[in-house]
Amino acid sequence: MTDHRPEQSLRGHRCLPHTGDLRIEAWAPTREECIVEAVRGMVGSFAELPAGASGVTRERVVSAEDDGRLLAAVLEEIIYRMDAAAELPVDVAVTPEQGGVRVRFRMAGSSTATQTGAVPKAVALHGLWLARDSHGWACRVTLDV
Repeated sequence: MTDHRPEQSLRGHRCLPHTGDLRIEAWAPTREECIVEAVRGMVGSFAELPAGASGVTRERVVSAEDDGRLLAAVLEEIIYRMDAAAELPVDVAVTPEQGGVRVRFRMAGSSTATQTGAVPKAVALHGLWLARDSHGWACRVTLDV
């Protein structure tokens, strides 16, 4: 994915069809901002939330043995919240934490969203990648839908 960013924008994401799944690529100046872009890509791939949707704030420290699995753990937290509490993130902030990241989600009820695509069921570990590149940080993740 390195150096294939649309118009070399500083941050962003894109969703690419992948056989029976969905692949998200994201990029940003920092690791934490890259994770935020991946979250936006995942949610945007299947839902439109109304502007200004109110919700509850959820905070969680996520840790993993490497950056790729850290990304997977954050995305899996969203899938869990969708299943367990029928919530979707309207906004997300990620800050560094010893051994991982602190994730702060502003969650809204999934009933406020308009479904626009297949809902992710799991994060695939195959091809999972989050690393520094020549422009900052970039990631690639495949979601089972």
